[in-house]
Formats: sequence, C-alpha cells, structure tokens
Amino acid sequence: MKGKTLAIRLAVLAAVIAVAAVMMVIGRGHTIYLDNKTIEDYQGQEYKSFERVVVTVDGEEAAKLSKRERGMATCMGQSFTMTLEITDKKGDEPRTEVVTVDLPYSVDGIVINLPALLAGLPEDAWYSEFVPQVQEEPEDEEPLPGEGDEFGLEGDLGLEGDLGV
Repeated sequence: MKGKTLAIRLAVLAAVIAVAAVMMVIGRGHTIYLDNKTIEDYQGQEYKSFERVVVTVDGEEAAKLSKRERGMATCMGQSFTMTLEITDKKGDEPRTEVVTVDLPYSVDGIVINLPALLAGLPEDAWYSEFVPQVQEEPEDEEPLPGEGDEFGLEGDLGLEGDLGV
C-alpha cells in the first residue's frame, strides 16, 4: 500500500511540474514598444520613418503612429503577430503587411523599430530591450526650523526659560 501511495504522489507531482513548465512558456507576457523612428546611420544608410503606421494586433487597433512616435502592445507567448497599415509618404495609398516576430523568453519590455524591421535589417538593428529611465530623487535634507509645519510651530519653540521655574 505504501509503494502505491508514493507512486501516485510522485506522478501527481510530475504532472504539476509539467503543467507549470508549459504555462511558464505559453503564459509569458511581453510588452512590445513599436517605434516609427528614422534610423540615421546603420552601416552607412538611413532608414526613414513612415508617414503613418496603424498597428493592429488580434483584430484590435493597438497604435496609430506618425513620424517619431512610439506605441505599445501586449502579447502572451513567444510569438508576436501584427498587421501594419503603412503610409510611406503623405498622399500615398496605405499598404498592408503582416509581420510575425519571435520574442525572447527572458525579456519583458521589447522595442521594435518598424522601419528597420520592414527594411529586412538584422535583429540587432530593429530589436532592443526597453530599459525605463529612473528619475533619481534628491536626498532628503534636514528641514530647517519652521519649514515642516505650516504655522512654524514645529521644533524648538524657545519656551524653556519662559516658564519661571
């Protein structure tokens, strides 16, 4: 009886670990930042931003990007598919492209430069990791007497010698 119970417990434990591993890969969420920005000098060439890009993900409009703008979309899993409606120059008819990008598991915030991606450049030209800029707070300084209280009553009031004791 003990051997059978141990075997069932080990089987349940293995099943839970397998489900956790699958969910870790499938359920991994990513935040995708989409840039419509000109790349000035990549191997001596310039890749200009589009006049307008409308990004659709899973049938919903995720972003409308003009020149020098950044949009955002979220995605679950390791593959990201988007439909782009691109207007190259003012007055042009928009063209539609469907693009699928494989996402790295270890990175949450991913920046994709759309002009570089659609130009067929290598991944190092259009992909980067999003690193938020942290605003450093100034160090707390010791407040001067009277600064912390709106009536100036905080701190030493100078009443020690005034009590006549």
